[in-house]
Amino acid sequence: MTLDGLGLPSGQIHQRLRTIIQSGALAAGEKLPPVRQLARDLGVATGTVAKAYKLLEREGLVASRAGGGTRVNSSVPAPPAPVLQAARTLSELAVGHGLGLEETISAVRASWTGS
Repeated sequence: MTLDGLGLPSGQIHQRLRTIIQSGALAAGEKLPPVRQLARDLGVATGTVAKAYKLLEREGLVASRAGGGTRVNSSVPAPPAPVLQAARTLSELAVGHGLGLEETISAVRASWTGS
């Protein structure tokens, strides 16, 4: 798992991990890196990563067990494969046209037909 380009605050780490989990890149039951390892990889204090993990736990996205690490909850649904593929295609197309994430999200919101 890489979190390149991430700032230091636990909120940013939380948001990135949340996105990774909700996108299905980390499936139900998969283990997150140990707090110390991720903190070392990101060059932040262990408390910063621990706080991000606690936020994910409060949201019900992960569960932590002493000695068992932190894993993605089995109740977290992965998006259907065709939706993930369409999102990847959109991402590539948007980047190719010089759009950033926020601009791309705005375009999706503007064309959203769901309820």
